[in-house]
Amino acid sequence: MLEVSGIRIPLTDLDGSDARELAACRRALARRLRVGSGELASVTRRRRSIDARRHGDVHLTFTLRAELVGGAGAERALLARLSRRRADKGVRVVDEEPFRLPERVHPSPVARPVVVGAGCAGLFCALSLARAGLEPLLVERGDDAARRTEAVRRHNETGELDCESNIQFGVGGAGTFSDGKLQTGTKSPAHRLILETFVSAGAQPQILWDAKPHVGSDVLPRVVTDIVRMIEEAGGEVRCRCRMSDLDIVDGAVRAVTLTSLCPDGSVREERVATSCVALACGHSARDVFELLRERGVPMERKTFAMGVRIEHLQAQIDRALYGAAAGHPALGAAPYSLSCHLPSGRSAFSFCMCPGGYVVSAASEPGGVCTNGMSLSDRAGSNANSGLLANVFPDDLPGSDVLAGVELQRSCERAAYAAGGGGYVAPAQLVGDFLRDTPSSAGGRVEPTFPRGVTWGEVGPCLPPYVTETLRAAIPALGRKLRGFDVEDAVLTGVETRSSSPVRVTRGDDGQSVGVRGLWPLGEGAGYAGGIMSAATDGILAAQKIVASYGTGA
Repeated sequence: MLEVSGIRIPLTDLDGSDARELAACRRALARRLRVGSGELASVTRRRRSIDARRHGDVHLTFTLRAELVGGAGAERALLARLSRRRADKGVRVVDEEPFRLPERVHPSPVARPVVVGAGCAGLFCALSLARAGLEPLLVERGDDAARRTEAVRRHNETGELDCESNIQFGVGGAGTFSDGKLQTGTKSPAHRLILETFVSAGAQPQILWDAKPHVGSDVLPRVVTDIVRMIEEAGGEVRCRCRMSDLDIVDGAVRAVTLTSLCPDGSVREERVATSCVALACGHSARDVFELLRERGVPMERKTFAMGVRIEHLQAQIDRALYGAAAGHPALGAAPYSLSCHLPSGRSAFSFCMCPGGYVVSAASEPGGVCTNGMSLSDRAGSNANSGLLANVFPDDLPGSDVLAGVELQRSCERAAYAAGGGGYVAPAQLVGDFLRDTPSSAGGRVEPTFPRGVTWGEVGPCLPPYVTETLRAAIPALGRKLRGFDVEDAVLTGVETRSSSPVRVTRGDDGQSVGVRGLWPLGEGAGYAGGIMSAATDGILAAQKIVASYGTGA
């Protein structure tokens, strides 16, 4: 198979349809390889990106793979011919071995592994363990995707908060209601397998080649539901409304977990499950789990995290700033951005989880605290663009020596935002112009806030530590110089965003186990080892590989 990079397709050849795009790719590839279209047995897209560096020349760039009618021999001959003509730049023969999950373990162990948390790290860890024959038990404190979606709807409409099933907790984890962005700054041979798993579970095939793939929060509930089915068909067990309430450690090793389940009749059932293997994928908001680990002496450390607000602009304004006159072309869709700046103070600010055509969501998981996040649906057709606008919080910024001081800072900011919003999980909001002038807002402008519980106009700065507020105030004009209109007066700031990452790390060694507890395998965002869906899923798979190997060695 041949792989050809740098295939340029002008917008005039595209109308937003998949068929027109694939036909344009086939024509462009034939020209590039100097062959007739009939010589191409197959053409597949490997990568698709938008090149908008020059507004007068916005186009799509592809990496394509092709098989020739004559097979491998014809492909080698063509490459040699192109080489002689010095026309082989960006053309190569590929013959990749697919990434494979761990081999099956025989016989399966008597004490099966327990996976705590059904976010992306937990789902892919459990799926890998199940396909290796280890029959894992995956426990998730929240609901399955359908009941969880209903709990989120009820909270948005009435303010009733289910502290066990919400935007943070439930099958799929926090990623289910955060647009489902699958781009990552990490590299791993497991990435292709993860994307293919999502597609086989119902995600759009385009995620296999888009440079900035996303699934959408309207599609993800179905996808994670199907991944649960895959786990169960492979021999695993998945329990919802079931959380780890205790961890039994004897002589520095895991011996059992206590599971607390909420039964359909409202009763609570406790069960002690003997196991020597606990994969801890609890997510960054499982504060009770962090407290339990501290009580049981599991080594943890403070880590850098970030806090701030959500910023909303009109999506049309962002499209024009990034695409110029090409804005609105159906092949481009809603424009995303990624921004950061380093300030003279030594601090930095950056955008996070940017949601084109999206919505600011209520991400509370504790009573009396307002927490925001962002999401987009698969069509990204909303009127607004939103992003987290965050500043780092460093371990040295935190008082005292408590390893969970960052959790307490998050909690205090969320409670301050709840009070500033006036209760009922209404969020405080402020216009960018007023924020820069340090003046409370009394009304909005062109950008209508999308926070589902509504907003109270006023100030967002007092809900955050002064060093975060001051960093954001200095950063907005600097970011406006990078993206025209980012600092427009009537952009909306909604407070607060506190859950971008975990404020603690459950320390682990090179073998993947806790440095102080054998059989405890910290993984994913909550343990401090991932920063998004793809990196979390990858960490889950890599942890499963090490767990399977440990069953073979008795480690």
